[in-house]
Amino acid sequence: MPILDLYEHGDHRKNLAHFATLASLASIDGEINSEERAILEKFAFKLDITEAEFKEVMKKENKYPIETPHSGEKRYQRLYDFFQIIFSDHDIDDQERRMVEKYAIGLGFSPKKASHIIDKSIAIFKGKIDFEDYHEIVKRED
Repeated sequence: MPILDLYEHGDHRKNLAHFATLASLASIDGEINSEERAILEKFAFKLDITEAEFKEVMKKENKYPIETPHSGEKRYQRLYDFFQIIFSDHDIDDQERRMVEKYAIGLGFSPKKASHIIDKSIAIFKGKIDFEDYHEIVKRED
């Protein structure tokens, strides 16, 4: 089943796209191990992914491409959206952070830049700000 058949409209579609990207990133080095699966299950819960959607995305034959936005602002928007989801429980653990770093690199940021943006984003999201402020703060040191 094509991933687009799973997507609905609006926020759920965006959440499912984020999840499919994470699953692809987790499997990039071969099999998804139990630690990676546990973190994906955690993200699935945060992203409101159904069990059927989870199973479909996790099938070995389903590898979804990471859609890298051409616009820097759209890359920041994707990270911002993702951080909103991650911080729905007001916390980010080490496993989630590693997955977010992979996600940021997949969006086209260098590993060093991704780490820097994530450090800033974590600090920012602990204080809850809107996207315009987030975008300005994170991109200041470009």
